[in-house]
Amino acid sequence: MLETFVALFAAHIAADYVFQTNQMVARKSEPLMFILHGIIVALTAVVFTGHLAWPVFAVVGLHIAIDLIKQVLWNDQFTAYITDQAAHIATIFVVSSIAPTLWETGLWAKSPEWTPYVLLLISGLIFATRGGGFAVGKLMDRFDTIDFSKNSLDGAGNMIGLLERGLIFVLMIAGLPIGIGFLVAAKSVLRFESSADGSDPENRRRSEYIIIGTLASFSWAIAVSFAVVIVMAGLNGQPLLEIITLSD
Repeated sequence: MLETFVALFAAHIAADYVFQTNQMVARKSEPLMFILHGIIVALTAVVFTGHLAWPVFAVVGLHIAIDLIKQVLWNDQFTAYITDQAAHIATIFVVSSIAPTLWETGLWAKSPEWTPYVLLLISGLIFATRGGGFAVGKLMDRFDTIDFSKNSLDGAGNMIGLLERGLIFVLMIAGLPIGIGFLVAAKSVLRFESSADGSDPENRRRSEYIIIGTLASFSWAIAVSFAVVIVMAGLNGQPLLEIITLSD
């Protein structure tokens, strides 16, 4: 079952975060863009599972339905984003439970045993980095009165977020979560000078903004990384809900 789940999850990540550009996200309410995204969802699901069976198209149909419901009923904010992603992953889990042998009977059935592990690691890394970027960005939209453009590199904040979440993912997967503490300390030191500029009220607001954004970014990366570790343990035949010692 977990191999099927990993394949469908990787297909979801590819459709939403690799082949869906920022322009497509911005214009997703347009019918043609929505149809294009639906086609990409279908193609990635078929390619990653190596199957044309009904469970694959059930996931595709549910994915499109969830996206449509989000556009009609929800606003484009943090809660809607989290609910949307949770719904996608939940439907993937349900379909994987109903059709657990989808991977074993598909085109990639004779692929190397490490294939699901690679798919899980790559899709988990993308979800931790790019997916986390959307999540943190939407969370911080409510504080859009903070201006960090002065004396800042173009796109530096986004790049820093991607790198820090990527490093956290690698540290967690490598069984070195203690390294996250050093990452927090390093970022705190580097951000101290920039947050100290300006008047006292502005300094406080900038500092709070940085703290909230950093904690949100780290929390997302740690949560996704831990989930990947749990699924990887399941692929190795260990109980999913077993408390895992990352240092082992």
